[in-house]
Amino acid sequence: MIAEVIINSSVKKLDKTFDYNIPIELKDKIKIGSRVFVPFGKNKSPEEGIVISIKENTEYKVRDIAAIQEEMGINEFKINLAKNMSKRYFCNIYDCIKLMLPPGTTSKEINNRIKEKTINLVSLKKDFEEINYEIEIEKIKSEKQIRILNFLNQNGQATISEIEMFTGASRSIVKTLEKNGYLEILEEEIVRNPFINKNIERDKKLNLTDEQKIAFKTIQKSIDDKKYTEALLYGVTGSGKTEVYLQLIDKVLENGKSAIILVPEISLTPQMVDRFIARFGEEKIAVLHSKLSVGERYDQWKKIEKNEAKIIIGARSAIFAPVKDIGLIIIDEEHDLSYKSETTPRYNAKDIAKIIAKQYNIPLILGSATPDLTTYYMAKNKEIDLLKLSKRANNSCLPKVEIVDLRQELANGNRSMISAELYSAIKENLENRRQTILFLNRRGFSTFIMCRNCGYTVKCKNCNISMTYHRKDNKLKCHYCGNEENVVTICPECKSDKIRYFGTGTQKLESEINKIFPEARTIRMDIDTVTKKNSHEIILNKFKKENIDILIGTQMVVKGHHFPNVTLVGVIAADSSLNIDDFRASERTFNILTQVAGRAGRENLPGKVIIQTYNPDNFSIQYAKDQNYDLFYDTEINLREQLKYPPFCDIIMFVISGKYEQEVKEISNKIYKNLEKKLDIEKCLLTRPTPSPIDKIKNNYRWRIIIKCRLDADIVEIINNTLNEYYEMNYKDSRVIVDINPTNML
Repeated sequence: MIAEVIINSSVKKLDKTFDYNIPIELKDKIKIGSRVFVPFGKNKSPEEGIVISIKENTEYKVRDIAAIQEEMGINEFKINLAKNMSKRYFCNIYDCIKLMLPPGTTSKEINNRIKEKTINLVSLKKDFEEINYEIEIEKIKSEKQIRILNFLNQNGQATISEIEMFTGASRSIVKTLEKNGYLEILEEEIVRNPFINKNIERDKKLNLTDEQKIAFKTIQKSIDDKKYTEALLYGVTGSGKTEVYLQLIDKVLENGKSAIILVPEISLTPQMVDRFIARFGEEKIAVLHSKLSVGERYDQWKKIEKNEAKIIIGARSAIFAPVKDIGLIIIDEEHDLSYKSETTPRYNAKDIAKIIAKQYNIPLILGSATPDLTTYYMAKNKEIDLLKLSKRANNSCLPKVEIVDLRQELANGNRSMISAELYSAIKENLENRRQTILFLNRRGFSTFIMCRNCGYTVKCKNCNISMTYHRKDNKLKCHYCGNEENVVTICPECKSDKIRYFGTGTQKLESEINKIFPEARTIRMDIDTVTKKNSHEIILNKFKKENIDILIGTQMVVKGHHFPNVTLVGVIAADSSLNIDDFRASERTFNILTQVAGRAGRENLPGKVIIQTYNPDNFSIQYAKDQNYDLFYDTEINLREQLKYPPFCDIIMFVISGKYEQEVKEISNKIYKNLEKKLDIEKCLLTRPTPSPIDKIKNNYRWRIIIKCRLDADIVEIINNTLNEYYEMNYKDSRVIVDINPTNML
C-alpha cells in the first residue's frame, strides 16, 4: 500500500503530496490522518508529515515510511477541511493542518513535571512572517533553530524543557536564538491546571424570561431534530445571553454530546469560564487560549481528545479542537474582529464553525448586542434565524447616556482630558462609593512627539509610523514592530529644544486622574499591564473584590464583564476609532461605545455613561447614545450598498512587501496586470497598486491591490493561479499575502 504524505513545510513548491511505501509492520497502524516520519530529499533526519490518502500503487519509485506517531485525531473530514482552507485562504495545506494538531511536535503525553513556583517561558520576539522570510533566504540555516522557531510559532509560549523535549534541540540553541533577537525568555508563574486556585460555588438554572424561552426552544428543536441551523441571538447588553447558552449546553450534555463556546479574547475567558464552572463543574470543561503554556494547552487538548471534557471554551483556534460527538457551537460576541486570523492561515473562525456545524447537523449560535453588519443582514434577509432579547434579564434599565462636545470644552478653557461633566460625575461616584470605568482605546502616555519649531515628528526607524511615549519606562516605543528608543530632547532636524508631547494614552489618563482625584484608588488594564500570566483575571478580580474606585483601560475592559457596583462609564475620546482608513470605522465606533455603555448599571443601581467627542453629530455616536442598533444598521447598510462594501461584496486585499521599494512596486504592477487580464471587469472592481496607508513596517515597504467582488470558486482559482505565477518569478526579497475581508486595511 502507498501513502500520500504532505510534508510539514511552508515552502510553496512543497505544497503537494509525496508517495511513500507503507512497510508491512506499519500496515495496520497507518491510516488517513496519521502523523509519520519519512525520508525526504538529501536530508539525513526524517521529515514530519501527515498521511492524507492511501492507494494501492504508484508510478514513482518510492521509499518506506520511517516511523509513525500515535494518532493525532485528524480524520478524513479534517483533511478535506485543511485542503479547502488552503485554497480559500491561499496558503499551504500543512499550514491548515497545524491548526488541528495538539500543542507540541511529538505525540508523547506531557506529564506535570514542573514543580517550581516560577519558570522560564520562551516566546518569539520577532514577527513570524519576518522569521519565515529569513528562513526562506537562508539567513537562518540551522535545522534545529528552524525547528524551535516553527514550534514556538505553532504553540506560543513554552518552557525550555518542553522545547528540548519536542524539538530535540538543546538549551544552548535556545540561548543563541535569544542572543540573536529571535526569542525572549521571561520568568513567570505557571501551573499545568488552568483551574487551580479556582474555588467557585455551584449555581442553578435561572428562570428564563419570555424572550429567553423563545430563543431556547427554537434552538432546542434543532438539537432534538439533529438539524443544522444558524441563529443570531441578538440581545442588549445584560439581556442574559449567557444563561441561554448554559441551558442549551445542559440540553446537549443530556444527549451525551459536547459543545464549543468561542469567546473573542483572553480578557473574556476567565469570567466566561467561571460561569460555566459554577454551573457544570470543572471536570467537564476544557479551556484553550494563548495565555496558557504549551504544557497546559497540551493537557487540555488531550482531555478533549479523550472525551473527558464535554464543554470547550476558548478563543479563535479552539474551533479546531478534537471534540467528540459535537452537538452545539456558540460564538459569543460574534461581531468581534479577533475571530478573523491576521496571520497565515488567514481564516475566519465563524466560517469554519459553519462548515463544522453543517458537517455534523448541529446548531450554530452567533451571540451579540451589536451584531456584525453582515450577520444582521443575513438575519434580516432570513438566511439565518433571528432571536431577539430586547430587555435586560434582571429588569435593570439601560444606562443614561450623555454626549459631551469637546470643542465646547476647549472654548470654555478646559484643556484637560476630563470634561467638567465627567469630573462632576466621577466626584459624585467617589462620594457614593460607586465604581467608575474610564475607557480610552490608546495605550501609552503620548501618541506622538513633535518639534514645534519645524514640525518634525519622531517616527520608528523600521516603520513609517509615529513612536509612542511610555512614561513608566521613559522610552519611545513602536506599537508595530516593538522597537524602543530613548526619549528625544533635541530635534534631529533643526536642533531645537521645542520638543512637545501630543495626544494621549491610558498611562497619561491614569496620571491625570491621580492628580485630579488623589484620594481615588485606580487600576489600569491595557496591553502593557497584562503581560504576565493571568494578568487579566487578577486585575478584574482586584477591581471587583476590593471595590477599586476607577478602572482605566483600553477595549479589553469593555466587553462581557459584569460589575454590579459600576454605575459610571466615561469614554475619553470617542473619535479614535472613527479616524481610521477602514470602511468599518463607523461600525467599530458604534459597537465599542454600545459595549462600553453596557458595563454601567447592570444591577439595581442606575447607570450613567458620558461620551466625550469632537464629532457629537456623527450618526454612529448618536445611535450608540440611544443604544439603537437598528437605526445604526439602516443608515450604515445604505452606505455600504452605495459604496459596494460587505455584505454586498467581498474585499480581497493583496499586500506586497519587501526590502526594496522598486521591486515591491514592480511585483505589484505585474500582479495587477495579471489580474486585469483574468478578472471579469463587469463583476469585479480592481484597484491599481498603491502604497499601503502604512507604507513601511519592520523595514519592509508595503503596497496593496484591492478587489471588490463576490468571492466564488472562479475568483479563488484566478487568485491561486496568479500567486503561482508570482512564486515562479522567484523573488527572494519580497512576499505577497492575500487576505479575504481583512480586519485591518492598513
